[in-house]
Amino acid sequence: MIAATPSAGQLQPGSTSVPRWQQELANAISDPRELCEVLDLDPSLIAPALESARGFPLKVPRRFVAKMRKGDPKDPLLLQVLPVSAEMAFVPGFELDPVGDLQSRAGAGVLHKYHGRALAIATGACAIHCRYCFRRHFPYDEESALRSGWSRAIAALQADATLSEVILSGGDPLSLSDRRLRELTDKLACIPHIRRLRIHTRYPVVLPARIDEELLNWLQSLPIQRVIVIHANHPREIDEEVIAGCRALAAAGATLLNQSVLLAGVNDSPDTLAELSEALFAAGVLPYYLHMLDRVQGAAHFEVPIERALALHEALAARLPGYLLPRLVREIPGAPAKRPVVAV
Repeated sequence: MIAATPSAGQLQPGSTSVPRWQQELANAISDPRELCEVLDLDPSLIAPALESARGFPLKVPRRFVAKMRKGDPKDPLLLQVLPVSAEMAFVPGFELDPVGDLQSRAGAGVLHKYHGRALAIATGACAIHCRYCFRRHFPYDEESALRSGWSRAIAALQADATLSEVILSGGDPLSLSDRRLRELTDKLACIPHIRRLRIHTRYPVVLPARIDEELLNWLQSLPIQRVIVIHANHPREIDEEVIAGCRALAAAGATLLNQSVLLAGVNDSPDTLAELSEALFAAGVLPYYLHMLDRVQGAAHFEVPIERALALHEALAARLPGYLLPRLVREIPGAPAKRPVVAV
């Protein structure tokens, strides 16, 4: 582990009235040279990282970097964020829109794939740029529910009485200020058929300072059910501050679930996945989904073959109680739900 510190000229925590989480976000590492220097990595990694980052920039909070092992280019947390030359290879079957987001647009930044649920693209901003992100090529400038001050998105949600749940996604919806989030939920509260708000976010794991008093007050005030789906892939992502943040979210009335992505070199072992499930449950989070990699262009090097994925899941089932076993699934464009991955 390392203690990452801000470089000269960067915001220092407490130096302004800006919330701590926004300061940490502003101080995130975005230069592959700095990341390699901080972690004492081989300088030969810098040139391909710079080239790959032109298409999809590096972004990683220093707090997350502090969990990585120095001098280890195969650290499972580093592999999730370091741009590599493999991203530039064209691999047949890997696409710009692997899950059919664009064909499910309902207008105004709203995606409607599944019965009873609609997803709102709240923002394109994230706390961290995961190299396997299935929306790394998504046209956020054109597709955002925030572009019209929520009004068009709210109108679309209000017009469809079959909807009972709104999913906030992005990007990461917790990149928005608490004021923006409250604006949205004040409008959602006026739609009688909306009973649940689901938030998909990586902030509790990579930047737990986001779970502050103002956010918790907003969450607790919501008149509808709240579900927060966090995203952790490796047990070393879960530390005491992450646990405290998750418990605070639960105390504010949220049901907490986790979804992971099965990633080669990161978590493709039964020991790692079992330890992750145990760490999540200790934080009050139920393992929910273990996703097969969405086949997005630039992420082929993360793919785990289905046969190996099934063997891993079977090994995991043999050592965990059922409530700690995430469902192994994949998303297929046009399918009415996530598809369980089963042997054929």
